[in-house]
Amino acid sequence: MQRRNFLRAALALPITMTALRSVAASAASTLESVRANWRTLMPKSFTAPSPTDVVTLSEDAWREKLSALEYDVLRKEGTERAGTSALDGEKRPGIFVCRGCELPVFSSAMKYDSGTGWPSFYTAIPGSFATKRDFKLVWPRTEYHCVRCGGHHGHIFNDGPEPTGERWCNNGAALKFLPAGE
Repeated sequence: MQRRNFLRAALALPITMTALRSVAASAASTLESVRANWRTLMPKSFTAPSPTDVVTLSEDAWREKLSALEYDVLRKEGTERAGTSALDGEKRPGIFVCRGCELPVFSSAMKYDSGTGWPSFYTAIPGSFATKRDFKLVWPRTEYHCVRCGGHHGHIFNDGPEPTGERWCNNGAALKFLPAGE
């Protein structure tokens, strides 16, 4: 499309700044509601650990606690093959916790189907992850780790849905799902 045709089409749209501000405010309100109300999806019998209660185990203790795949992903920053995690198709209400330490990291309300073959979320529970830059595939990516046990979960990309535009691409092996109300 030529630039002038694009501009003509854009100018023909009946969108006002007031309407754009209204949509942005609604999206921000929805996002804050999802981030604030994740606890309502926690199972009754589950008590969430505090992010400040740091978990440190020896490498041998981690190997004993985790499967070989979970250990590779969480402790060695590995990646599971796309399409291999049952959690990619998980649609029930509930909470996703870190497989290493059970810190709540996502709610089911934050999840969406990205079509990538990995569980994807458009935001995370505030305070559950720390990020760092990763250059393993040449171009820089944002990698995230559990703040409680340091377990590697995945990467954040800027191709997700509104209201954040982010895709938190998570290894299913790094997660455990707790259905709501059980």
